[in-house]
Amino acid sequence: MIGNTEKSEVKVDEQKNYVEVKKLTKKFDTIIAVNDVDLTIKKGEIFALLGSSGCGKSTLLRMLAGLETPTSGHVFIDGKEMGSIPPFKRPVNMMFQSYALFPHMTVEQNVAFGLKQDKVPKNQIRDKVSEVLKLVEMSPYAKRKSHQLSGGQMQRVALARILVKSPKLLLLDEPMAALDKKLRTQMQIELVDILEKVGATCIMVTHDQEEAMTMACRIAVMDQGYIIQIGPPSEVYEFPNCRFCAEFIGSVNLIEGKVKDINAETVLIESSIHENNLEIAKTGDCTIGMEVSVALRPEKISVSRDKPEGSVNWVKGKVEDIIYLGGSSTYYVRLPSGKKIIAMQANLKRTIHERPTWEEEIYLSWLSQSGVILTS
Repeated sequence: MIGNTEKSEVKVDEQKNYVEVKKLTKKFDTIIAVNDVDLTIKKGEIFALLGSSGCGKSTLLRMLAGLETPTSGHVFIDGKEMGSIPPFKRPVNMMFQSYALFPHMTVEQNVAFGLKQDKVPKNQIRDKVSEVLKLVEMSPYAKRKSHQLSGGQMQRVALARILVKSPKLLLLDEPMAALDKKLRTQMQIELVDILEKVGATCIMVTHDQEEAMTMACRIAVMDQGYIIQIGPPSEVYEFPNCRFCAEFIGSVNLIEGKVKDINAETVLIESSIHENNLEIAKTGDCTIGMEVSVALRPEKISVSRDKPEGSVNWVKGKVEDIIYLGGSSTYYVRLPSGKKIIAMQANLKRTIHERPTWEEEIYLSWLSQSGVILTS
């Protein structure tokens, strides 16, 4: 899983809410696409709306751009209510996943188009286009047309066309969807660097978890029109607030159980996966007798041929499947209870006989701090 470290290098104005969404709702006939959403975004922040197809994230973005009219609620940008302001007068630029470059124009003509429409003087257009093409490293391709560019180059041109107008707010709708995985990862990092240089506030829509975690200062996870959880990438991943977020972000094992006892720092949970109670760090409100789920990430689980000494949380099972990923291997382990546990281990040893193999019985163990107790 690619992650960021809270994007501490991004210059975010902690004192100013640049975008405010209040009780925003959008209905299409009887379908509620966005449901009573409240949201604040700081100036200079890169913010990601993350969710599966149909969750409402693109509709929310289009309402910010003025391309959809809210059924109810309000949108404020830089303190100004946007309800009566048409899309072309909002301090917003939007980049779609198709890029929508003009095929008959060169790179520099595509980038200059918006400035020409705004009647900017020719000498200023020339200087601004030159500056922004240099920023996105497309100066050598200024005379090429879009069909002569790679996917990554077209993405840079689409971004340059937005940046040349010095937007206060950038809206990106699945900006990397058309790129292959390797190029997508490269462009994610480069796009963050460019946004930091220009100091723009950015809201991006994506269904790609790694993309959101790589680029965003904060993530909002959406489902069925609601925002389920908002937080920095590490918080959303390490401390999901419900089963949906735990399962949507990365891989996770969900272990069902019942709270047997609550101590100062840990909770004892009775579960069918082991005859002893599981010991999990207290991470939320729960009561004795409550039915809960324990969310346990695969990389938090240790894999061993030997029974772990001194570990409270351990189970024994048989390796049912292995996915070799080069730097790591993912083990699918079937427990005597029938429950399947996924564990991930770094491949520190090079030869296969030094690692567990198919049909082998192994031990899985984890620290009490590695699990998160979910009550919903």
